[in-house]
Amino acid sequence: MYEETEYRIKRVQAGETQEYVYIVQKYQKQIFMYCWRLISNKQEAEDAVQDVLVKAYEKIDAYKPEVNFSAWLYKIAYHHCINIIRRKKMQQKWKFRLMAQDQTAISPAEMLDNQLFNEPLSRALEKLNVVERNLLILRVFEEKSFVEIAEILNKSPDAVKKKFARTKIKLKKWMKPKEEELCQNYNVLLKTKI
Repeated sequence: MYEETEYRIKRVQAGETQEYVYIVQKYQKQIFMYCWRLISNKQEAEDAVQDVLVKAYEKIDAYKPEVNFSAWLYKIAYHHCINIIRRKKMQQKWKFRLMAQDQTAISPAEMLDNQLFNEPLSRALEKLNVVERNLLILRVFEEKSFVEIAEILNKSPDAVKKKFARTKIKLKKWMKPKEEELCQNYNVLLKTKI
């Protein structure tokens, strides 16, 4: 399968652009899943995967077989998604500044709903920064080796392993049930008229 991909890439680099269809078909779904997990928005991930595949096509001549093509493609996807996340954060900052006067406090009932109905993993993942979340997605969901992740992130495999171990510890800590917090929120809810 690896040889087939390399063969098709060489043909695309030689000007046989129709061969890129094979690459799109082979990688589109996994790049979409990666983008979706990183961005957390299906529509934006669908748009992102198209942009990533177009960028990869435009840069295909720069690809060298010394690097795994999958890692090369994931690297493009990673940088594209990071840019989307940064744009979203900037938009949220401005939106927050503009809407600060109109913000209402979250009700105790909404707070309890958020605590009870959000999965602990989802809440914990939200607390991770984008680099940590990306590392977890690549290793756990995309099942990439530490060597491939190191290629994607321009880090050494040892640095990636250490960061992954620290991220796992953080995640486990945050996923522990917060019974005291839930009980406090429940008591607030009982004292408040709904």
